[in-house]
Amino acid sequence: MKIYKGFLYLIIFIFSSYFNAQKTFSSKDYTSLRKNYEDLAENDERALPYIKKYLREATKEKNYNKIFQGYQDAIFYTNDKEKKLSYADSCVKQMLKSNDDELISSAYLEKGVIYYFFYKRYQPALNNYLKAYESSKNISNDFLRYRIVYQLGVVKSYLGYYADASELFKECINHFEPLTSGNIHPNLIYNNKKGYFNSLHQQIICYEKLKNFKQSDSLLDVGINTLPSSERFDLEKAYFIKAKGISNFRKRRYKDAVAYLSTTIPVFKRYNDVTWFAVSSFYLGKSFGELKNDEKSISYFLKVDSVFQKQNFIIPELRSNYEILINYYNSKEKKDAELFYTKQLIKVDNILGNDFQYLSPKIHKEYDTKALLEKQKRLETNYNFSFLAAVVLLLSVAVLLFIIHIKRKKEKHILSQYMALENRILNQEGNSVISKVSFENQSNKDNRNNIPENVVNDILKKLAEFERKKGFVKKGLTQQELSKSFGTNTTYLSQIVNEFKGKNFNSYLNELRIKYITTELYHNPKLLDYTIEGLSEKCGMSSRQNFSDIFTEINGVRPAYFLKKKKQELYNNKS
Repeated sequence: MKIYKGFLYLIIFIFSSYFNAQKTFSSKDYTSLRKNYEDLAENDERALPYIKKYLREATKEKNYNKIFQGYQDAIFYTNDKEKKLSYADSCVKQMLKSNDDELISSAYLEKGVIYYFFYKRYQPALNNYLKAYESSKNISNDFLRYRIVYQLGVVKSYLGYYADASELFKECINHFEPLTSGNIHPNLIYNNKKGYFNSLHQQIICYEKLKNFKQSDSLLDVGINTLPSSERFDLEKAYFIKAKGISNFRKRRYKDAVAYLSTTIPVFKRYNDVTWFAVSSFYLGKSFGELKNDEKSISYFLKVDSVFQKQNFIIPELRSNYEILINYYNSKEKKDAELFYTKQLIKVDNILGNDFQYLSPKIHKEYDTKALLEKQKRLETNYNFSFLAAVVLLLSVAVLLFIIHIKRKKEKHILSQYMALENRILNQEGNSVISKVSFENQSNKDNRNNIPENVVNDILKKLAEFERKKGFVKKGLTQQELSKSFGTNTTYLSQIVNEFKGKNFNSYLNELRIKYITTELYHNPKLLDYTIEGLSEKCGMSSRQNFSDIFTEINGVRPAYFLKKKKQELYNNKS
């Protein structure tokens, strides 16, 4: 009997031990496990064994919030960018199983951040940000959503899409600014302030690039005057001071530019912000150059190159850094240095050619690829008459032929686009750029918005009259203003434009303006002498860049090309 009783106790003990081992991790257990490493510094891999256990338990429970936290920790404490990307990729795969849009969006965002900050690979970064944005449309976490919008803006800005990026940063500013004060948690206020001031800084950059200096200087004053004095905002303060230095350089106040920019260098160095360290160094080099202090000037240009050598990263704005170094060492007859920086410039162009393909015509100024390769060959010939020189020559010829082929192909495509546009204009009746479909026919469509038929007909009549009288050329015209003049509301006007014109109000307005100015240009030679800004204003558009982009999108050719071709045709007809 005692043996049986002892055996029974043994069985109970075994089963009890088994079930205790199988019980789920509690929040307290996860918190306890994280305490083993959460005080370690970033990139301290001593945290990884604990994180792997954390992930095992979370994966076993299919606790996706904890799985996400585990991968976040793994990325933070891993001292290897390839492992960071691997963890980010695994995190995305796991979060896709969760069917939780917020977690999926967060995972894609973090993967994009790794591509951007650790690899400087803009296209995959942008792709992941776009996926994050798509997943964020239905989530309630506004801070996450606008963090994604901000990152999208940053990549678009670096790629040169400043007008697009500017719109994204406006969204961020409008979201974050009202949340920088009020009766909310101090941590939320802090995060919103960070979002607001970083968005403000990026918007200043966009305005500078779009040559909207009045607005960039205005925002700069706002940033400097409202930024908290706390050390927690030291980096943001350096951003605005850097922008102030660049503004002074633009205004030819070189001593002031040096004073501002010099204070940013140690801050960017302390935070390892290599991008703005290089930009500040570049403008310090240019400022000292204007002040005729060549020694200081060159020392800062060399700092820009040191960043490029370590990071294999550069932005188009800094390309001329190498033109300056090449010219400087050529003037000093230091052929070794001239050759080195010529090679560096070729590397720079290769990187920019991959990440900024559409910028290639703009960045290849004095030193295009062919000229650089030929110069490199000439310099190397001074040291080594070898078979290598012949190979470089052949490569130069091959590159040149390839460039000529691509250029001709591109010119042929643009010409075909221009001829197609010309045919479209000639096929229209008279000079009208407005659709001749009557509003009566349009109003017979299915009225999906349940707007009273008499209201639909009235608005369509007024739209037809608006188009006939070219009311769309009024600068700054808004949907609110037009709906008021129609005696209706913006909802009805927006729905009718969407349903009967097949596009949103802004697209509708832009298409009217571009088609109008295109036809006017075709039939009125006097307009061919207008500047792009002048044409933009004539058709009611306020931004030169916006006009140029939308003209190209609708017509398939850039306005400058259109003007050039029309002038050539007029000249040939006169001859």
